[in-house]
Amino acid sequence: MQPMKLSHRLLRVADFVPEKAILLDVGSDHAYLPIYLLQKGKISHAIAGEVVKGPYHSAKNNVAQQGLTNQIEVRLADGLDAFEVTDAVSTIVIAGMGGRLIASILEKGKTKLSGVERLILQPNNREDELRSWLMTHNFQLIAEAILEDSGKIYEILVVEKGKKMLSQKDLRFGPLLRKEQSPIFLKKWQKERNKLNQALKQIPQQKTEVRSVIQENIQEIKEVLHVSE
Repeated sequence: MQPMKLSHRLLRVADFVPEKAILLDVGSDHAYLPIYLLQKGKISHAIAGEVVKGPYHSAKNNVAQQGLTNQIEVRLADGLDAFEVTDAVSTIVIAGMGGRLIASILEKGKTKLSGVERLILQPNNREDELRSWLMTHNFQLIAEAILEDSGKIYEILVVEKGKKMLSQKDLRFGPLLRKEQSPIFLKKWQKERNKLNQALKQIPQQKTEVRSVIQENIQEIKEVLHVSE
């Protein structure tokens, strides 16, 4: 049987799943990620959680076609309702959602996170809000990645338990990404800076407060990118 093929984005997410993890994939869609990890022999058991009935049935069919029904449980559930503490989940993946939604999923199910060793989160936006939630709830970043897939730039946050305070710059840019300064990181923030410069041109001079906020954002990006112009 043909092994499952993943997008570049999900392949990078898969890289951060520990060997022998018991995985919960929240919003698993078609269960591509847990199927791939089982086929690679990286994990032995997974739960694929999906709240929408269409993808839920698709995931069940995919798991059955791959002969993995004994190793992947597909559950129709909202967020962290897809698992119980007795499932002994060690790693949770939440990928392909907004950062605010991921934070709300974690907030709603935070009492169930005590036994979970690692969260692998791939927000599509509002990464700063997600980092803020994680810091407030005693999760610290152990890895970050930034990548481009099909013309879009994504960030991946990998966290484990621990307390580490982050500055406002860390929350916005990512402490590890900011340190690494990869070409894709530079591309993302140069693009954001250009957008802000264009926005600034549209704001009337008399709207000083709005202009000031945009100018501060631009200045912060310039400082992080180490550019003067």
